[in-house]
Amino acid sequence: MSDKTLTRMDLSEAVFREVGLSRNESAQLVESVLQHMSDALVRGEQVKVSSFGTFSVRDKAARIGRNPKTGEEVPIHPRRVLTFRPSHLMKERVAAGNRK
Repeated sequence: MSDKTLTRMDLSEAVFREVGLSRNESAQLVESVLQHMSDALVRGEQVKVSSFGTFSVRDKAARIGRNPKTGEEVPIHPRRVLTFRPSHLMKERVAAGNRK
């Protein structure tokens, strides 16, 4: 595994090179797409990106957890968590080392 992280700037730079929009327009496009995805998830909707995967929000119930150091029981409050399920194509690409 590498220490490289793909950032918003990397995405907007890729849009700039591939699509030919200006750097500013590319950055705005990336921000807009990410904002639409975030807004949909906040509303509880699924976000499905074909050949990539599905983002969804899941409600987790309250439960009792345990501090592993002390063994003390601790209440864990109900919460919403973000989940990602990769498509079978993405799983195959990652398994193949991203070779085309």
